[in-house]
Parts: sequence; C-alpha cells; structure tokens
Amino acid sequence: MKDIQDKDRLRRLILKQRLSLELTIWQEKSNLVCDRLESLSLFQKSRTILAYFSFKQELDLCSLFNKGDRNWGFPRCVGSSLHWHFWRPQDKLLLNSYGIKEPLPQAATIYPVTVDLILVPAVAVDRFGYRLGYGGGFYDRFLGSPELVNKPTVGVVFNQHCLPQLPVEPWDRQLDYICTEFAFRKTRIP
Repeated sequence: MKDIQDKDRLRRLILKQRLSLELTIWQEKSNLVCDRLESLSLFQKSRTILAYFSFKQELDLCSLFNKGDRNWGFPRCVGSSLHWHFWRPQDKLLLNSYGIKEPLPQAATIYPVTVDLILVPAVAVDRFGYRLGYGGGFYDRFLGSPELVNKPTVGVVFNQHCLPQLPVEPWDRQLDYICTEFAFRKTRIP
C-alpha cells in the first residue's frame, strides 16, 4: 500500500512540474525527442507504430505523424482496455471522458501482429524501464498481452522525469528503451 501512495504522491509532483513548463520549452524538448526518434534505425525500419496524443503536456510526438510512409495507431479507451486504430493526420478525432484525443470508433483496427514499434507515454520512467503512468493500468494491461511480448517498446519522456528507481508493482511492465531529449538507451533489467 505504501508503494501505491508513494506513486500517487510522485505522480502529482511530476505532473505539476510538467504542467509548469513554458509551452515553448515543452515544444522544443518534444521536438528534440522526435528528432532523436527519427534518427534511430529501430524507428526508420518500423512501418506500423503505436503512439499517443499528448495529454497534460506529455511529450508531444505530432511532428512525427506527417513524415514517411508509416501507419500510425492510436488508442481508444474502452472500459478498462485500450483499443488501437489506424489514424492519419487528415482524420477526425474525438475527446474521450478523460479529455484525451482518440480516433473515431469506426476507424480501422490495428492488430498486434502488424505492430513494429510502440511509443509509450509516461509521467516518469526509471533506469530499469519501469514507468509511472496516470494510475489506471491501461498500458500495463495492454503491454502484458502475449501478442506484444516481442514488440519493442520505447518510453518517451523528458529527461528530468527519468528517475533512478520507481516503486514497482507485480503488474508493472518494463519498457525496452527510453528516449529523452538527451539520450536513447536500452533499459537495464534488474
């Protein structure tokens, strides 16, 4: 129980810090991460990438979406699960009950077998690849599905939100890589 309380306190603190970032600095840092991602062979060889739309000043990936001949997938929250759909920049979006942009329900579904890379949002990450999210467990449930075991995951986060170690619960899933405005690295497994 203490770890959950620690996570909640840490989440509130980091979200407050993130929301206090000046918009120009937030966008500059986001663009640096996008430039770093674009330069990676892992990204360049990926044709179908799962991503997210920035929420509460999460790292903004929008500069990636118009580049190259990639298929982009974005989640819709349905109950306690994420359902993934294809999206193109000209497609309309909805706001869900959390205030997060989502593809329309009738957008084509993306199946895990077609996914090459998953860009995962985070409030914070640690050096082992564990992430702190918003506390709903959506990504942990999604990343825990057997079809995604061998799909590379990249936690995208601002460098100031890379911490030495986070409290970890049995259901938390490790990410394979972390990308910040300063570095891209494979995570260490404890």
